[in-house]
Amino acid sequence: MSRVLVLGGGFGGVSTAHQLRVLAPEHETVLVSRSTRFMMGFRKNAELAGSGSMEAGSRPLSALEERGIRVVFGDISRIDAETRSAEVGGETIEADAMVVALGAETVPNAVPGLAENGYDVYDPERVPAASAALASLDSGRVAIGIFGAPYTCPPAPYELALLADEAARARGAKLELHAFTPQPMSLPVLGTAGCEVVEGRLGLKGIRFTPKAKAERVEEGKVVLAGGGEIPFDLLLAVPPHRCPPVLAETGLAEPGGWVKVDPRTLETGTPAVHAIGDCTAIPLASGQPLPKAGVLAEAEGRVVAERIAATLNGIRPEALFDGSGACYLEIGGGEAMMVRGRFLAEPAPEVELVGPSRELLEEKARFEADRLETWFGSAA
Repeated sequence: MSRVLVLGGGFGGVSTAHQLRVLAPEHETVLVSRSTRFMMGFRKNAELAGSGSMEAGSRPLSALEERGIRVVFGDISRIDAETRSAEVGGETIEADAMVVALGAETVPNAVPGLAENGYDVYDPERVPAASAALASLDSGRVAIGIFGAPYTCPPAPYELALLADEAARARGAKLELHAFTPQPMSLPVLGTAGCEVVEGRLGLKGIRFTPKAKAERVEEGKVVLAGGGEIPFDLLLAVPPHRCPPVLAETGLAEPGGWVKVDPRTLETGTPAVHAIGDCTAIPLASGQPLPKAGVLAEAEGRVVAERIAATLNGIRPEALFDGSGACYLEIGGGEAMMVRGRFLAEPAPEVELVGPSRELLEEKARFEADRLETWFGSAA
């Protein structure tokens, strides 16, 4: 019996582990996670806007044990890619194959003053306080700022702006919302026409949008921009700069300050029997932009890697390839959602479109969540 070590309990890690148990049940799958629960990332916006809760989209990772997956909780202090091993809580776990799915980390301290004056809305531990602050604001300026790129779930900040506006109107609050990004447009992978639609949606709600707004520092009540200018706020909801987990740079899998490089189709790292998937990786598109860091793409990558590992363990030549297809939902309020859908690895250029809005897409988003929670975790709550 062989062992596969999966590092990370997010979309990519859980998808990989689940598919491995389906395709290679005679082999051992070990999943390592610092968190004890899996959570649908888009649930953070629901809690921030008061339309739902993170808890409803969360499940205990221990439920995977019932699927035959060994789960180890703890921080990973060391990874040895050559021996396909990781040290967790003083225990060294070795394997015949390893999948790195450790995601990306937010780094509020990368921008002076951000941690002290803003809420990291990508940190589940900060979301409840941010939600309370937003709900208690009857009037004033709310800045929703992106402080670096790439970042996970690219449509999320704009969804948050639209849902926060809807929630404020429903309770009679008079808020001035302002979304800003250092990028040249809202969602560059969509192209100019798609971004005009997204930015038009913001404009229709009176939400100000500022591109090319690179923050230099944050002071009390204002974001100071590089090159001059500032964005005032009474409440700052921030998407901090992201980084690859430092333990991956220490192993040599990622370059300092960079991401793990992989073969775009096989997700191989270049070290035998070691794959990397999801937000910790960097996959360039034909356009020169990076593959979006999105849970649905990490899930698809996980399935491909599981198929390739299972084939190898069973003495079969692996043939599964990642095609770069995926879609993200962008809830716009009013019971409707849009969808960013694409074949991101298409050549000579990515094929990406913005679909909707419609009530059907919002219903599809709910089914997306329910299907995965049931498939991966069963009735656990």
